[in-house]
Amino acid sequence: VTYSLNVWYLAFGIIFSIEVISLIINNTLKIYNMKKLILASVFTFVGFTAFAQPSETTVEETVIVSATQDGFSEIEMSELPEAIATAVSTNYPSATIDKAHVNDQKQYKLEVSLEDGTSGTLYADENGNWIEM
Repeated sequence: VTYSLNVWYLAFGIIFSIEVISLIINNTLKIYNMKKLILASVFTFVGFTAFAQPSETTVEETVIVSATQDGFSEIEMSELPEAIATAVSTNYPSATIDKAHVNDQKQYKLEVSLEDGTSGTLYADENGNWIEM
């Protein structure tokens, strides 16, 4: 529908331009023709602004899956087993878990930071037992 209106406005604008040129050449710009000229100018302006309509944009949603080189992939804190959270709070009471990662063997890599500003990485199994990696 918009395309057909734009074509009509463009055609009207061309016809209007030809009429204005012929009126100027004939030097017959009378009051009646001036009213026609003003009305045609308004329609032409509206027609040309119709071309400036914004197009519809589509937003695509992208899901990013991150896996590190060591086979661990990041998980949400809500996915962290309670046994691991308990082990951290028991053995490291001033520690805060910043990020949690898990691999295929259900081993967890925890990036923790202490109140004094130091940070480190801990590894645990799904039962909260510390493991060496």
